[in-house]
Amino acid sequence: MKTRHVSFGATAALAAFLAATPVLAQKPVVARVTPYVGYLAFGDYVSGPIGTRISNENAAVYGVQLGLDLGRNVALVGNLGYSDSNLQVGIPVIGGLNVAGSKVLLYDGGLQFRLPALTSLGSGLTPFVEAGAGAIRYEVRTGPLTANATNFAVNFGGGLDVQLNRNLGLRLQAKDYVGKFDFQEATAFNLKGRTAHNVSLNVGLTLGF
Repeated sequence: MKTRHVSFGATAALAAFLAATPVLAQKPVVARVTPYVGYLAFGDYVSGPIGTRISNENAAVYGVQLGLDLGRNVALVGNLGYSDSNLQVGIPVIGGLNVAGSKVLLYDGGLQFRLPALTSLGSGLTPFVEAGAGAIRYEVRTGPLTANATNFAVNFGGGLDVQLNRNLGLRLQAKDYVGKFDFQEATAFNLKGRTAHNVSLNVGLTLGF
C-alpha cells in the first residue's frame, strides 16, 4: 500500500512538470543585448571650393545595443559605439590627407519597431526599424595636443533579426547618425560645418533574456 502511494505521488509530480514545461518554454524574451562590429562611413563636415572637404576617414566601428520590450513589437533601445579614425582633408587629385587622429564615441537611445516574424521565409526572420537621438563625441589629437567636441545627433535605421532559437539570434543593421561637427570647440577654428550623414553597417549577435 505504501509503495502504491509513493508511485502515485511520483506520477502526479511528473505530470505536473510536463504540463508546466510548455509554459516555461514559451516565456517571452523581454530584454536583448547585441554586441556588434561594423563599418562606419563618415559624411563631409565642410565642403570647400574646387572639391575640397573635411571629414573623418571611414573606419571600423564596435559597440553594443540594449533593447527592453515595451510591447510585443515595440522596444526601448540604447546604443554605445566606438570608432578609431582620423580627421581628414580631401584635396582633388591628391585624395584624402590625414591631419589628426580622431576617436569617435556614439551614444544614443530611441524606439525600435519590429514587424511580425516572416516565418514563411525562414525560421524567425524579423525586420525592424528604429529612430532616436543622442550625441557623437570626438577626441581629436595631433602630437601632444588633444581637443574634445560633443555634438547632438539624431539617428534612424533598420535591419533584420534572424532568430536561431529563443535566446540567440543574428542581427544585420544599417544606421544613419545625422549631426554637425563643432569645429570651434574641437580645433578653435571658427568654421561653419554642414550637417553630415554618418552611416554604419553592422552585424551582431543578439542574446535574449
